[in-house]
Amino acid sequence: MNWAAGGQDAMSLNNIVSLFAKYKKGHVAWDNTLDMGYGIIKQGDEKIRKNDDRLELNSKLGIQANESKFYYTLLFNFRSQFAEGFNYPRTDSSLYISKFAAPAFTLLSLGMDYKPVDYFSFFLSPITARGIIVNDKRLSDEGAYGVDPGEKFRAEVGAYLNTRFQKDIVKNVNFMTKLDLFSNYQEDPKNVDVNWEVLISMKVNSFLSVSLGTQLIYDDNTQIALYKSVNGVDVPVMRLDGTQKTGPRLQFRQIFGVGLTYKMERFGVR
Repeated sequence: MNWAAGGQDAMSLNNIVSLFAKYKKGHVAWDNTLDMGYGIIKQGDEKIRKNDDRLELNSKLGIQANESKFYYTLLFNFRSQFAEGFNYPRTDSSLYISKFAAPAFTLLSLGMDYKPVDYFSFFLSPITARGIIVNDKRLSDEGAYGVDPGEKFRAEVGAYLNTRFQKDIVKNVNFMTKLDLFSNYQEDPKNVDVNWEVLISMKVNSFLSVSLGTQLIYDDNTQIALYKSVNGVDVPVMRLDGTQKTGPRLQFRQIFGVGLTYKMERFGVR
């Protein structure tokens, strides 16, 4: 308080959990990952808001093609968040714009997976079914996240690419990057949906770690409220009917964290 150089009190709390289970026997490989993150921040007189909220489950079942590095693979992905999200600055009358399973994204894909080494994979599928779930009446009535107004589910068929790299690049420093691309055959196939994540984890000692992560998302179906800067203040861009304009926009976030860590040894059958 009373800091001469100015500033605000701030407090944040973040949790990141990454779990995996791998099975490999003969020509069969089954990889499963569960990534969860949730964080809140309190700055000055502002209300508590979340600065991270994600839930993602991946399951990939593959059968090796002869003795090659290629696998005939079936992939499933589920992605959502835990808690309600709001446009900020939030007021007492603000309505949530997201919640658990509103939206949620599901993906079922059949293709080929190339795994030359343990720390890299490249999956490509020409036949992928993607579902967008908006399990909330108000949001579905508004046609949020690309569903038709009043509907809670949108189905898409297209092509999908997933590539993942994760390795200790130097001692006690792990680098992970994951890229997902999806093109909808039925509507604007040139508008490719992008989800690109990067995470660098540095181990300070047996229980303390430092993490730096970024995520870039572009989804043509996700409409973002538009603002413009007026004298350094962001103000809503309005339509002639008095409603706020929305449109697809590049989404970007970054996370820096210092915290406690516990690593469980990998298990499975080989």
